[in-house]
Amino acid sequence: MPHRALVAKELAEFLGALSHPHRIRIIEELRNGEHDVNSLKDSLGISHSGVSQHLMVMRANRLVSERREGRHVFYQLRQPEIATWLLDATVFLEKESVDANELCKAIGKTRKDWA
Repeated sequence: MPHRALVAKELAEFLGALSHPHRIRIIEELRNGEHDVNSLKDSLGISHSGVSQHLMVMRANRLVSERREGRHVFYQLRQPEIATWLLDATVFLEKESVDANELCKAIGKTRKDWA
């Protein structure tokens, strides 16, 4: 496979692993350190199994790693820079927004929360 095709394929798979709002929120929750499934469940407001399914996709795509402590499993970002990268990507949302005013306000609030 030519090198550009290989890189394009890998990037598509990587971006696909990010292509769900809950996964993006998990990355932001893990920005400042590790969390277990229960704390992610509470932060995201979704079921335990929902969080686990998203983490499974993220583990398979090498976005998160896990650490076991007894019966508890803690997750962390393998490359914490990805959280900053996602925050930087909000610039693209501002420039192409259909409802710019509402989205810009939401982006501003989100940047404060995530920073």
